[in-house]
Amino acid sequence: MSDRTPRHFQRMRQQYADVMDALQQLGTATAQAGPLDGAQAHLVQLAAAAAQRSEGAVHSHVRRALKAGCTPEQISHALILLVPTIGYPTVAAALSWAFDIIDEA
Repeated sequence: MSDRTPRHFQRMRQQYADVMDALQQLGTATAQAGPLDGAQAHLVQLAAAAAQRSEGAVHSHVRRALKAGCTPEQISHALILLVPTIGYPTVAAALSWAFDIIDEA
């Protein structure tokens, strides 16, 4: 799996360092605000990314979920669970984006 940080993210970090630091602090604070572990939290965030139809966010959260110990099967299942809520076409797209990352691993 590639650990390469996307160029766009690197550019934003360079140009808006204070904003990106604040965003990272917010992410840390929200992760520590409750009982979900890192893997569970990334599956929740993955579901939100899929619902928003955000390919980049799906890629990011699949990478993070894998790094946190999720299996490809857990990631796929988290997305399949969304079919009744966000619909098959949106889930199919999210799965294709997830497999972009899973297949690299």
